[in-house]
Amino acid sequence: MKKFTNETMQEIFEYLQNSLINQNPDFIISFEVLNPDIITSAYAGEKTIIDDQEYLYRGYKSWTDLAELLFCKMLTPTINSKNSVIIRFQKLDISDSFHKSTLAQKEKYGINSEFFSINKNEEPAFLAHYLKALKNVDISSKKRILNLGINSGDEFEVIKNLTVTNDKEFVGIDFCPSAIETARDRFKEENFTFYNHDINELDSLNLGKFDLIITIGTLQSSGLNFKVIFMSLIQNYLETDGAIILGFPNCRWMGKEMIYGAKAPNYSFSEMTLLYKDVYFCKKYLQQKKFRVTLTGKNYVFLTATSIRK
Repeated sequence: MKKFTNETMQEIFEYLQNSLINQNPDFIISFEVLNPDIITSAYAGEKTIIDDQEYLYRGYKSWTDLAELLFCKMLTPTINSKNSVIIRFQKLDISDSFHKSTLAQKEKYGINSEFFSINKNEEPAFLAHYLKALKNVDISSKKRILNLGINSGDEFEVIKNLTVTNDKEFVGIDFCPSAIETARDRFKEENFTFYNHDINELDSLNLGKFDLIITIGTLQSSGLNFKVIFMSLIQNYLETDGAIILGFPNCRWMGKEMIYGAKAPNYSFSEMTLLYKDVYFCKKYLQQKKFRVTLTGKNYVFLTATSIRK
């Protein structure tokens, strides 16, 4: 088993990458490193001498970040000696992804899909920034809330847990029939309404205007004209003093793990030009329409806009 003491992170990265490259999914690689708990405060790479041995310090965050970059899951470390621990990385099955679904388009995100097992609310990298976005728009003051691409209703669940909702009207729309049925079963209150409908034909529902519009990872779908629908939402569906929360995925789901970095067509690696292009378009457009715009998040980039129109 390999032991790392004062090797650089570049050396460690290259060693592990080469060791994993031809291995099958679920393969576990183990290596010995300095126990991060020995030092209470140090930067990654900071030199330290313990029992006449030079080490470069790294905390557990460095190792979990490295596991993700190598498309691995970090398993529970084990104590090896008074100064060292054994780190274990398990290689993910990157072919195990809802992105490669062969289900019919309407049920690509339905109850029998891989996607339906995902609960973004249990991912801190999503939840913390979504909560911040809700705080930024002053969710307690919003009375009519529209969610496009609601699926089973996870975003509404967070709002229910966060504030009083019996004085609000919730409207959720999704193209997937089984997802909408699940949302209806989940939120039986009279102030929750769900439509199985094509967002391209939103006008046929005569929904009126809303104080808050939420859409997470939906407007970038291949079957939608992103810019046209986005501008229509602002012009036709948002109250003058309304707010909007847009969530742009900057991650992929592989082997049941949320992996940082958007994947663009024709690239074998994370390439975020299209993500930044869409985010910048929305930010610029909203600022021209007199909205205050903030960008937060990591695995999901949250654009939050609140009206400053009089």
